[in-house]
Amino acid sequence: MVGAVLALLLMTSVADAEGDKGAKPSEFILLVQIALLILVGRGLGEIMQRIGQPSVIGELLGGLLLGPSLFGWVWPSAQSAIFPHSAEQKALIDGIAQFGILLLLLLTGMETDLKLVRKVGRAAVTISIAGIVVPFVCGFALGHVLPDSLLPHPEARLVASLFLGTALSISSVKIVAVVVREMNFMRRNVGQIIVATAIIDDTIGWIIIAMIFSLASRGTLDLASVAQALLGTLAFLAISFTIGRRLVFRLIRWANDHLASSAAVITVILLLMSVMAMITHLIGVHTVLGAFIAGVLVGESPILTRQIDERLRGLISSLFMPVFFGLAGLSADLTVLRDPNLLMLTGALVLIASIGKFGGAFVGGALGGLTRQESYALASGMNARGSTEVIIATIGLSMGVLSPNMFSMIVTMAILTTMAMPPMLRAALARLPLGEEEKDRLEREEYEQKGFVANLERLLLAVDESTNATFAAHLAGLLAGGRGLPITVLHVGAEAEAQQKKRAEDESHEAAVTEAARASAEAEPDRGGNVEVTTRARDKDIAETITEEARKGFDLLIVGVEAVIDGDGGFTQEIDDLSSGFTGPLAIALAKGPHLKQPTSTARKILVPVSGSTVSRRGAEVAIALARLSAQPLQIVYVSTTRDKGARRSSPSMSLAREEAILKDTAAAAARYDVEVRTRLRVNTAPEVAILQEIAAVSADLVVLGVDRIQGDELNFGSVAAAVLSKSKASVLLVSDGEVRPKT
Repeated sequence: MVGAVLALLLMTSVADAEGDKGAKPSEFILLVQIALLILVGRGLGEIMQRIGQPSVIGELLGGLLLGPSLFGWVWPSAQSAIFPHSAEQKALIDGIAQFGILLLLLLTGMETDLKLVRKVGRAAVTISIAGIVVPFVCGFALGHVLPDSLLPHPEARLVASLFLGTALSISSVKIVAVVVREMNFMRRNVGQIIVATAIIDDTIGWIIIAMIFSLASRGTLDLASVAQALLGTLAFLAISFTIGRRLVFRLIRWANDHLASSAAVITVILLLMSVMAMITHLIGVHTVLGAFIAGVLVGESPILTRQIDERLRGLISSLFMPVFFGLAGLSADLTVLRDPNLLMLTGALVLIASIGKFGGAFVGGALGGLTRQESYALASGMNARGSTEVIIATIGLSMGVLSPNMFSMIVTMAILTTMAMPPMLRAALARLPLGEEEKDRLEREEYEQKGFVANLERLLLAVDESTNATFAAHLAGLLAGGRGLPITVLHVGAEAEAQQKKRAEDESHEAAVTEAARASAEAEPDRGGNVEVTTRARDKDIAETITEEARKGFDLLIVGVEAVIDGDGGFTQEIDDLSSGFTGPLAIALAKGPHLKQPTSTARKILVPVSGSTVSRRGAEVAIALARLSAQPLQIVYVSTTRDKGARRSSPSMSLAREEAILKDTAAAAARYDVEVRTRLRVNTAPEVAILQEIAAVSADLVVLGVDRIQGDELNFGSVAAAVLSKSKASVLLVSDGEVRPKT
C-alpha cells in the first residue's frame, strides 16, 4: 500500500515537474517532499532505535537515500523532479527547515539543566575546556592544510579554519543526553558530568559560531566588529539570565492564567523564541543562539515545564526534525567519496575529530579528578557529533564558508562518530562501579519520581487575616522553598478587598512565606531556590474564586482560615466553600499550642501516622519535607485501619511483619533526606485514640495526617481526622489527594 502511494506520488510529481518547468513553486511538490522526508526519515529512525542508535541517524540516512547519494544516482530524473534545484522551490522547504532548527534548539535549551551544570560545574568546565581546545586546534590546523579545491573562498581560509575547528570541537548535547537517558545513566555521577560537559560545549560552540558568523558576514577580520558582536553576546546573555529569566516566567504564568485560547502558553513561548532569535540576529550573531537561550529560560520556569515539553516535542520530532535532517542528508553527496583523495581526506577528518575530542575529553577528565574508567566513559560519550554537527555544517554551507564537498565530509563524520558512540559508551559505563553515596542518591531520585512533594510545581494558599493563616503561610513556604516553587496567596476573608489595600497585612503573609522558604532553601542548597509570591484578593464569592483559580493548574491548595471546625466537629461553611471548587490535592492547617502565639516558629516535634495506604504515604512525604528543618527526630507511628483492627481482634497472635515493613519503608524514605526518625507500633487501639495518645507521649507540636476525601455534600475526611482536629493539643495539617472515596 505504501509502495503504491509512493509510486503514485513519484509519477505525479514527475509529470507536474515536466509540465510546469519554469513555473512558480509548486505546493504539491512541497507536500511530496515533506511526505517523503517524514516517511523515510521516521521509518529509518524507528529502525535505528530498535538497534540501539539515535533516531536522528535514521533521519540523516533518509535524506542521504533520497538525495544524490542513492535516489539521484538510481533515478536522476525522478529525484530532480521531486527535489528540484530551482531557488524558488527550494526556498519553500528551506524555510520550514530553518524554523525547525530554531525549534530544535529551543527544545535542546529546555533540556539543559543549569542546576546540574552548577552541581558538577568545576569538573565539567575543566573537561569542557580541554575537550574543546584540543579538537579545535586540530581542526584549525587541518583547515590550513586543506587543498584550495575544498574551500569555496580560498582567500578566506582563516574563517574556514575557525569554522572547521569549532565543528570538530563541539558535541551534540541532544544525542549525548538521549543515549545516556536511554541507558538509564542520566542520574549517575559520570552521566551528569557527561551531560553537563556537553551542555557547556554546546553553549560555547554556539557563541563561537555566532562570532564566526559575524566575521564571515563582514569578509575580513575586523576586530572592532568582532568585539562588538562579542560584547553584544555577553550583554544578551547577562540580561537573559537576570531580567530575562524572571520575565519569561511571568509571561508563561500570565498566558496560562489569563488567556482563554487553547495552547496559549505554546504561542507565547514561540513568540519569545522568535523575538530572542531576532535580537541575536540584530546584534550580529546567529539566530540559533537566541533560540537556545530561550529554551534554557523556558526550561528554568518552575511551572508547566512537563506539559510544554510534551506538546512541543511531538511536533518537533514528527515534522521538523525529519525535514531538517532529511534536507541535510539531501545536501550531502556521498558519491564524491568515490574520489580516492576525498575518501582519504574524509577518513583523516573522522580520525582527527575522534582522536582530538576523545583525547581532549580524556585529559580533561583526568584534570577534573575523574578516575581512568570515568574519563574513558566521558571521552566515549563526548565524541558524538550528531544533530549539532549537522546544524553547524548547514549553517557553514549557507554562509558560504563550506563547500558542498566539505559539507558532505563533515556530515559523514557526524554520522560515523554518532553511530560509534552508543556501543562505546555502553561498554564503558557497564564497567563503572556504583558507590554508596551515589546509590543512596539514585534510590532517593527513584522514590521521588513516584512521589507527591517532589512533583509539585505550583501552590495556591487560601488565607484570611487570622493567626492560623500565618501558620499556613509558614508551612506553605517550607514546602515551596525546598524546590523553589511559586506560590499564589489568595485572600479569602470577608474583608479581603479592604485588607488588600492594607499593605501591612499582605506583607505579613508574604513575609511568613518568604522567611520559611528561605530557611527551607538554605537547608537544601542543591535543590531549593527563590520563591516568587503573588498576592491576590477575591472579588467574587469564595467557591467561584477558588474554581477560577483552580483552572490555572495548581498542584496543591493549602487552606489557612480562622474558623476550621464548627460546633458539631465538622468543617465550617467557609472550608466547604473553599474545597468545593478545588478538585486537586488539598491541605488544611489548624494552629494549636505554641503556634497560636508564634505561628511562624518551625515545628520541633512532628508526628506522622502511617497505615500503608496511599494517603498515609502522601502525609508521610509532607511530614518528611517539613522535618528537614527540625532538629528533633520525626515521630512515625503505625496505626491500624478498621480492617486491620478486625483482623487483629480475630487473631491476636498474627505477625506484625506487615506493620513493621511499613514503618521501615517510611523510615527509609526519611533517611534519604538525612531526617532522623523514631518509630512506634500501635495496632490494638482505635486509630484516632492511638494518634492522640502518641501526640501526648512524644509532646508533638505538629501532626501531619494523610486523609481520604469521602464522597458527600460536605467536605468529609472521616471520623479519625475529625477526632484529631477537635481533640489534638498539637497543630494539625490534613493532607488529601484529589480523589473522592465512596462511603463505606
